[in-house]
Amino acid sequence: MDEMIKELMKAIGSVNQEDLLHDFRPFLVVYKDGRVQKFLGHLTVPPSIDSLTGVESKDVVVSTETGVYVRMYKPPGLKSDEKVPLLVYIHGGGFVVETAASPVYHNHLNVLSSKAKVIVVSVDYRTSPDHPLPAAYDDSWAALQWVRSGFTGAEPWLSQHVDPARVFLVGDSAGGNIAHNMARRLARSVNPDSKIALKGLVLIHPFFWGKDRIGSELQKMDPTTGLTSGGMADRLWKFVNPASTGSDDPLINPGMDTELEKLAGEKVLVFVAEQDALRDRGFHYKEMLVKSGWKGDVQVVETHGENHVFHLINPVSANAAVLMDQFVAFINSS
Repeated sequence: MDEMIKELMKAIGSVNQEDLLHDFRPFLVVYKDGRVQKFLGHLTVPPSIDSLTGVESKDVVVSTETGVYVRMYKPPGLKSDEKVPLLVYIHGGGFVVETAASPVYHNHLNVLSSKAKVIVVSVDYRTSPDHPLPAAYDDSWAALQWVRSGFTGAEPWLSQHVDPARVFLVGDSAGGNIAHNMARRLARSVNPDSKIALKGLVLIHPFFWGKDRIGSELQKMDPTTGLTSGGMADRLWKFVNPASTGSDDPLINPGMDTELEKLAGEKVLVFVAEQDALRDRGFHYKEMLVKSGWKGDVQVVETHGENHVFHLINPVSANAAVLMDQFVAFINSS
C-alpha cells in the first residue's frame, strides 16, 4: 500500500500546472488539449472464491446496451433455503474513478459479506467525463431493476437466498450520494414493477454539498487534498454534471429537495469522519430528514480523528474495524 501511494503521489506531482484545463487531483486532470489523466481506479481483480473469507463472487451483465454489470458476493455456508439481507452497494470515487472490480472494493465487500452474512450486489456504473451524470444514476437504477427481476428466479443467488423485505442501499462518498438518490427515485416511481421494499440506507461519508458553507467547512478547506476542499467539491460537481444548476441542485444538496419526506426506506445510518470536510453534510442530512417530516429512523455515527473513506484506505485499522462492526450491527438488527 505504501509503494502504491508513493507511485500515486509521484504521478500527481509530475503534472505541469500550466498545461491543465481542469485540476481534480488526486482523482484526475484534464489537459488543455483534451487529454484526461486518471490517477486512481485502474487496478482490477476478477471475481473469485476468497481464500480468507470463503465468500464467492461473480459478475453479471445488467445491460448489454451500456455494458453495465454488477459484481455479486455470496457468503459461505448458506443453506439451500436460507434467506439473508441484500446490500446493493454503490462505490465511491467522485463520479470519475473506481469500479466494482477495484481490489479496494472487492476486498472490502468480501469481508462485509462474510461478517454480516449478506448477499451483496456491487454496481459498476459508468463514470465522468466520458459519461457525465445522469449516467451513474441511470446505471444504478438499471441495476436496481435487475435486482428486482432477480427475485422472481432470474438470478438464483437472489431468488434462493435474499429476503426481499431486507434490502439495503449502501454507498460511500459519491456512491452514498447515488444511494440516496436511488432511494428518492424508488419513492417517486409510479410503476409497480419498479418497486423494491427498501429496508434502509447506509451512507458512508456521502458526497453532499451546497452553495452556502455550514459548520466547520470553512476551516477544513485544503486545495491540495481533493474533496476536502470546498472549492473542489463545487467544481467537481459541475464537471461531472454540466447540466446541473449548481451546488444547490437537490441531487447534491438534499436539503433543497421539497419532497425529501418521501425518501424510501425505514431507517438510515450515516457515517461521518471528524477530519472530513464532508462531515457536516452528514449531520445536515439528518437534520433535513427530520425537518422534512420523514417517518423513519436516522442516526449519524462519527469516527473521531479520521478522514474521508479511511476504512477503505486503511482497512486493518482499529477504527475501520469499529466501523465494520457498527455497519454489521445496523444491518442485522432488522
